[in-house]
Amino acid sequence: MSHEAAKADAEGSVTVHRDGAILRLTFDRPAQRNSLSRLMIETLVEALTDAAADDSLRAIHLRGAGDHFCAGADWVATNSSGQRPRTGDLVRRIPHAAHRLIELIHTIQLPVVCSVQGWAVGIGANLALAADFAVAATDAVFWEPFIDRGFSPDSGSTWLLPRLVGVARARRMLLLGEKVGAADAADWGMIHQAVDRADLGAAADELVARLANGPTVAIGLAKQALSFGAHATLNQSMNQELYNVELSCRTSDFKEGLEAFRQRRDPEFRGR
Repeated sequence: MSHEAAKADAEGSVTVHRDGAILRLTFDRPAQRNSLSRLMIETLVEALTDAAADDSLRAIHLRGAGDHFCAGADWVATNSSGQRPRTGDLVRRIPHAAHRLIELIHTIQLPVVCSVQGWAVGIGANLALAADFAVAATDAVFWEPFIDRGFSPDSGSTWLLPRLVGVARARRMLLLGEKVGAADAADWGMIHQAVDRADLGAAADELVARLANGPTVAIGLAKQALSFGAHATLNQSMNQELYNVELSCRTSDFKEGLEAFRQRRDPEFRGR
């Protein structure tokens, strides 16, 4: 194996697979529990940026190879050059890397589903929380280990967790470092569903297929309105909804939905 190939293998990779109208992104670094290297984050950001402008895509599926979803960012690999980074390195770099990744998952106007097994740690947990739906195996564990490592939370955890589980539970995870199993995560409303490990693939695929067969424009606008409403008044949210309705009513899927209602049949949406 060449030096370049060995380095790429050590840094891991992300498999980007187009499955019809579904984009499947797989963390492929199982020996390190799919901890994200800088290269992997860059690949994810590029793939999601391209997906945001691809009108033929209708859903995104995020998953990890092997026994775990993602054990967080690989800080050891990131700081392995042996040189002390310049002052302000994190402030310059992270907004275009890990933080951009979370932002893309949360704001892209395509439904995003995460399949979670084993560990979902740090940014791994936050990717699942930023997705529209996370389906987790009953052996999955969500952990925000920032305080245990001696630094403050990042990658959106202080924004995502309080909105999903409330401030008290967010404090337990972020200040005490409590680990949360899949069953509790589902009960708290942190994730969509907890299923047996053997059923994880089928449950996620069923959900992804359902979303991919939906009215893609309307789903994207609904996702945008939910995000907008997190920091808006009721009146502001209803005004935003009006603009979104105006757009969605101009789609072919809206016409198909009305026609299917009149004919008392299931609609056949095309994502247009």
